[in-house]
Amino acid sequence: MIVRTTVKSIQDIMRQDVGVDGDAQRISQLTWMFFLKIIDDQDQELELTRDGYRSPIQKQYRWRSWAADPEGMTGEPLLSFINDELFPALKELKLTGKPGDRRRVVRDVFEDAYNYMKSGHLIRQVVNKINEVDFNNLDERRHFGEFYEQLLNDLQSAGNAGEYYTPRAVTAFMADRIDPHPGEILFDPACGTGGFLTCAIRHMEKNYVKTPKQREKMHGALRAVEKKQLPHMLCVTNMLLHGVEDPSFVRHDNTLARPLISWSKDERVDIVLTNPPFGGREEDGIENNFPTFRTKETADLFLALIVRLLKADGRAAVVLPDGTLFGEGVKTRLKEHLMEECNLHTIVRLPNSVFKPYASIGTNLLFFEKGTPTKDIWFYEHRVPEGQKAYSMTKPIRLEHFRDCIDWWGGKERKGREETPQAWRVTADEVKARGYNLDIKNPHAVADDHGDPEALLAELAAAEAETGALRDQLKVILAEALAR
Repeated sequence: MIVRTTVKSIQDIMRQDVGVDGDAQRISQLTWMFFLKIIDDQDQELELTRDGYRSPIQKQYRWRSWAADPEGMTGEPLLSFINDELFPALKELKLTGKPGDRRRVVRDVFEDAYNYMKSGHLIRQVVNKINEVDFNNLDERRHFGEFYEQLLNDLQSAGNAGEYYTPRAVTAFMADRIDPHPGEILFDPACGTGGFLTCAIRHMEKNYVKTPKQREKMHGALRAVEKKQLPHMLCVTNMLLHGVEDPSFVRHDNTLARPLISWSKDERVDIVLTNPPFGGREEDGIENNFPTFRTKETADLFLALIVRLLKADGRAAVVLPDGTLFGEGVKTRLKEHLMEECNLHTIVRLPNSVFKPYASIGTNLLFFEKGTPTKDIWFYEHRVPEGQKAYSMTKPIRLEHFRDCIDWWGGKERKGREETPQAWRVTADEVKARGYNLDIKNPHAVADDHGDPEALLAELAAAEAETGALRDQLKVILAEALAR
């Protein structure tokens, strides 16, 4: 694929630059440059199709003005222009305050962006390579969109970057089960690079969007927040690639920084699709925003927020770790609150290897609807395909692996569900009797026979004795060798 080759050659050029250190910086550098090219290509199309349209970027800072000419500025003049003129201008763009102001998109992306490259000549080589991609060509944009997804996947290897990446099969399955419609307000409060948003857009494009008006309605109902700069920039660029003209709904902020009670009724949403960060701890003081559920555990705080934010009959699909299911204390109060306020109708239990090798942790997909308390919870145990020990980088989870679960689901109304070797039902009373411990194992699974404990202890003692004897032999051999 020509786009893949282009991006690979860009990364090869960047590796020669002393200023760029590692995957995360390389992708950050690549993204702000692609962002400017993509938004300028989009601007040029809008200038032709919409009367009176003006680019949000001043003329001299538009991609076409300083980057498009392959024989244009290079070396020290180009480096100085980028560092001393381009970046300051884009960081300080004056906003109009009008809805749909694309200046906000540009300013938010560049707020914490940085030019890592130190060689103006190498920057020119990269710029010329980027110019090979025409983002107004639908075919090229689609190919680049596919490659961009792969780029986001690659990000997982960049330090802790995996924390904002959810396997696309998981996001696609969740979006499919939640079934968003154009106009329904859909919110991802910890959106990372935008995986849930893109899957929701694709789902609606495929099933419901037939006219430009419906597409406008779909885009107008999207909401998202991302705390960290790099995934925020990647998410905004991702939205542009998916045809979203005004991705200013992707806010660069910490959703948890607001007191829970300050979220008003007019901010309620129809759908929440998210994978909140888990295992992390929020900064001091954030827990004071959640007086009923005072904790610094990020996933718990997000769950409390999601329950509050849903409208009556609103629905959510959330990725949560095993720790939330069996945890006590605040977690117990939170699960009780969830089951009182919402119908927690389905929990899909995923194997530890779904997020490998970036995290080997048991995760669960919780599906719930606001407005009626939980009576029964259906559990579904997702298993690794037969003949495969675990998911991995080379054999990741794919959407077709969820086919059995989709067939069992029972459509939109979840009718006709039956217990199977992978599915079982538990009543709310049973959960309450367990102290709201939702870590309920599959009752149909045959427990592994680990053998008689006495025999195992005897085997362990024999193995330890054999190890000791071998250690003694080794000491004798070493002593003899040293004495020579």
